[in-house]
Amino acid sequence: MLSEPTYLAARIVASTIESHFADHIEAAQRLGIRNLAVKPPAYVIEAVIDTAFWASLRREEGHSPKISIALLPPEAAGTPMIFEQRLRFTPHNLVKLAPAVERAGIHLGVWYEDDTLYVWGTTHIIPGICFVCEVIEPGLLVIKHRRTDGFGKFVNIAILKGDEIKIVDEISSSLTDCPALLTSLLGMPLPTFLGDSVNVLVELAASMRAHGRGGIVLIVPAQSSTWRASVIHPVSYPVVPAYCGLADLIRMDPEERTKPYWQDALRRAIDLVGGFTAVDGATVINTEHELLAFGAKITRATGGAQVEQIIMTEPIVDSTPVMMHPAQNGGTRHMAAAQFVYDQRAGQAMVASQDGHFTVFAWSDELQMVHAHRIDSLLL
Repeated sequence: MLSEPTYLAARIVASTIESHFADHIEAAQRLGIRNLAVKPPAYVIEAVIDTAFWASLRREEGHSPKISIALLPPEAAGTPMIFEQRLRFTPHNLVKLAPAVERAGIHLGVWYEDDTLYVWGTTHIIPGICFVCEVIEPGLLVIKHRRTDGFGKFVNIAILKGDEIKIVDEISSSLTDCPALLTSLLGMPLPTFLGDSVNVLVELAASMRAHGRGGIVLIVPAQSSTWRASVIHPVSYPVVPAYCGLADLIRMDPEERTKPYWQDALRRAIDLVGGFTAVDGATVINTEHELLAFGAKITRATGGAQVEQIIMTEPIVDSTPVMMHPAQNGGTRHMAAAQFVYDQRAGQAMVASQDGHFTVFAWSDELQMVHAHRIDSLLL
């Protein structure tokens, strides 16, 4: 029998998460999508979160556990590694197994039978919209699911940090000025799961956040050079001709893009561009994913006004938009990004801070001001 959960946040969010999975799985089924996970019940969700939370607070040989827990039976996991003996799903066993499964892409397989949760082994492969609970650090859990096309960043549903609960607000994608990056991270609308186009900016954002040095990416219209009015010349590191590795991969035939070698090549190209974002200054790419420059220093356009106010939002349920001066949103990177978008309204800017915060800046035609979307909760 499942023990009574003692982590209050697990009980608070379980029914909301259950509804999320029910809605998404049913919608995917109506679209004819196959290889989908089984809808998890609230009491199992609660038990998984509770056990994972208490495991996150323990240490083994001086290390805190980092674990990705996938809720699925072994027969739904492709070619899993199955333990001869099932293990009880307890904080003790999770901490003991953590060193073996902390590398990216490895999930600890967990399932339930007769109201008992057990660990059956590990897997690299999980079905679409499969419940995943990831232990990031002590007291910090992220509930997410795999996209149905199997490629790219998982879709975050909830972030739990101690007694702080953040439920991702999918309705945020309906904002008229919401960048495609944010829409893709939210996983809405559902047809984006089908993978007919890969959102390179999502993967680039994850790559930027991973190197931990902070950085800025400016996304400018293709076939336009107006962005040059907002950077200091000469540009430190222009790329001539433009690097088209990403663009060439994206332009490949859709059938080729489903093959593993294409996905591997795309990841390498994204990481190549992501590496340049660690260099001081801004990395500039265009809307066709061509790398134009890196190390660029942003400046106010000649004759342009100083940006004095922005609106900041976070795609979290019950969060409130806040009007602020750009200096209140962060340091010099954030100020520079806000000024760039204020001057170059057809462009966007992505800013990664060294402390893990991530913000997307875009011009809002509706509000007639720079809109800062704080999205670090979606990139965990």
